[in-house]
Amino acid sequence: MKPCHGCQSVIDEYLLDKQLEPLRELTADDFNLCADCATIVADACVECGGGVYVPRSDSVTPDYCPACRSDLIDRTGHDPGWTRGRVSG
Repeated sequence: MKPCHGCQSVIDEYLLDKQLEPLRELTADDFNLCADCATIVADACVECGGGVYVPRSDSVTPDYCPACRSDLIDRTGHDPGWTRGRVSG
């Protein structure tokens, strides 16, 4: 059992895995946040139409899900960032 990086509570992997279902190929093992500190926005990815992950501390919804961002990095060799038009550095 790991503590959440956001609130330090123990991560309930069952609840987090249920919340992460809209994200491609991700499970609670890929996150260090509990379900209370993570927000999933379904159908928001501009590439695949899947869900995107938004930390509760952020107010901007990403344009790319983690899987599509990773795919774009692999294909182009450049990090598109989380939103279109802004390259992360």
